[in-house]
Amino acid sequence: MRATVTGQARRRRGRPVGGGRGSRASQVPSGGRYLWTPLFLAGLFLVTAVVIALDLTTGTAIRLYPLLIFLPAIVSGLGDVKQTIAASVWVVLVEVGTGAYLGAQVDDLLLAAGFTTIFGVVSVLGCRYRVRREEEVHRLRSAASALQRLIVRPLPLRTAEVAVDGLYHPIEEDALVGGDVYDVAVSRHGTRVLIADVQGKGLPAIGTALAVLGSFREAAYREDTLTGVVAALETTVVRQNVFAAMTGEPERLVTALVLDIAGDTEVEAINCGHIAPFVLHDGEAYQVDLGEPALPLGLASLTATPRRGTRFAFPLGATLLLCTDGVTEARDPRGAFYPLEERLRAWAPDPPAPLGRALGADLQEFTGGDVRDDVAVLTLRRMGPPSIPP
Repeated sequence: MRATVTGQARRRRGRPVGGGRGSRASQVPSGGRYLWTPLFLAGLFLVTAVVIALDLTTGTAIRLYPLLIFLPAIVSGLGDVKQTIAASVWVVLVEVGTGAYLGAQVDDLLLAAGFTTIFGVVSVLGCRYRVRREEEVHRLRSAASALQRLIVRPLPLRTAEVAVDGLYHPIEEDALVGGDVYDVAVSRHGTRVLIADVQGKGLPAIGTALAVLGSFREAAYREDTLTGVVAALETTVVRQNVFAAMTGEPERLVTALVLDIAGDTEVEAINCGHIAPFVLHDGEAYQVDLGEPALPLGLASLTATPRRGTRFAFPLGATLLLCTDGVTEARDPRGAFYPLEERLRAWAPDPPAPLGRALGADLQEFTGGDVRDDVAVLTLRRMGPPSIPP
């Protein structure tokens, strides 16, 4: 096999755009993991002191300290069970002590203590239920993340021709895979790369995306030509649409960009209605001219013109950036589109590392955190042959 993966693929990063998926903090649920910190105790004492001080200084006929009964409920929504119990006991003691200091009757003190205790018990039970639910969701998400790493290839990785990194962010928070997908396959012909965008959202679109990924992984090894790989993808999308028509689902088209990167300084590309790649090299950034794009996958029967490959220069040390329309069609709060080419030209003299996640962070800032479409970004840096120790 001509090209082999030589670097171990590390755990993927980035559930929030530009963030780290594999970070420790993102894997720990909020419930049941809080420590007894001075901040919690300080907050408890501060809220109590403010309420008591207002009650003693306002001089109104309506007492304010009974409002502390809601403090355990607030803690139950933010802290763990032990903190909720502590807050409940604290409020009972404060209310009884404050009532006694203000000269309340014994019956009133007992009634207040009873209501506060009942409310505290309910808060503790609610907190316990919340913590268990968060731990269950955490376990499910951990399993989902492991499954996702099997479906979408982890980044970064290294082949004989390129070092690949990037960013992948399905817009649906709990989705394993979105409509935007990518893959990198190592074959005897070189490194073959796919980035695609399935029309529509939801489970049917994800089903088509998984079918396209499976077809690409098989065809990238089997087919001698890039046109053969694209023909296999076309067949897969057509079959998916036939099945969709039988089940009453709408047919879907898939825009895709497929690359064949061999050992020379050129790349062969077939563009099926997708965004053309960008090249960053020698302090410059530009979008590659691939000519008129072919029809998206699933629509080949509408034309007699076969899809053909286009070659372009990809010299040593250059970086190739591929993306989906989740990047180019992102808007800021005023409705302006994200200026991808302008950003790349500004970064070209000194590209940030890693470029994909830097772009994701900038996209998040540009949109004000309101990214409304799946985002997939791949960066491929042309490298020399990797040094493999004996």
